[in-house]
Amino acid sequence: MKIFSWNVNGIRAAQKKGFLDFVNKYNPDILCLQETKAELSQLDDGLINISGYNSYFESCKIKKGYSGVAIYSKFIPINQSCSLGSDKIFDVEGRNQIFEFDKFYLLNFYFPNGQMSDERLIYKLKFHDAVYNLLMKLKKKKKPVIVCGDYNIAHNEIDLKHPKPNQNTSGFLRVERDWLDKLQKANFVDTFRHFNPTEVKYSWWTYMRNARQNNVGWRIDYFWTNKISIVDRAEIHNEVFGSDHCPVSIALKL
Repeated sequence: MKIFSWNVNGIRAAQKKGFLDFVNKYNPDILCLQETKAELSQLDDGLINISGYNSYFESCKIKKGYSGVAIYSKFIPINQSCSLGSDKIFDVEGRNQIFEFDKFYLLNFYFPNGQMSDERLIYKLKFHDAVYNLLMKLKKKKKPVIVCGDYNIAHNEIDLKHPKPNQNTSGFLRVERDWLDKLQKANFVDTFRHFNPTEVKYSWWTYMRNARQNNVGWRIDYFWTNKISIVDRAEIHNEVFGSDHCPVSIALKL
């Protein structure tokens, strides 16, 4: 089973850049998207009803064209939710999809970016806490938990081109990275780093200064799981264009 995750930076923009060709070529069993920037009413039938897939969209309720997540799946989930189960402020920006399938839980998140202001950084850190609390609840159940999406955090120095100049930049702040350390201590595993402990590979590049051409990037898109034994491989697909992010994927042994 192949599960992909991709911040498309606008699903309608990605559609014009070959999104459907990507789906046909890579044929994911489940595809999780972040930053769709659209409400269902703004999408055409070609995006909503991709042959062979069930589609699920969650858009921002307070700001049009902002945030948004989606899942395309060949399998119908047993249960689905878009709530972190804590403060409702974390449920209104279209950042969460919590799906239960037959053999695992799949969580698709577009984590907040903390660079805009101190206020947004505080929101991001509280969002982290809400996600962590949810994961600890799901971890008690028998099924594996898979957490994918744009985390907006580079975990360690290997995960971004210029770590030293970015130590005071949201996305590489110690307090953000500590949250990923906390996930590790709770026995969640970064799938790509597990299979590729020393490989330098990024998943996001700014549109400025030819960053992607020069591979000046950050690895901020992840699949983490509390059951690494079900994962056969994890990949970053630098060859796929159409966004400032590239897709990441895992293959399961299920």
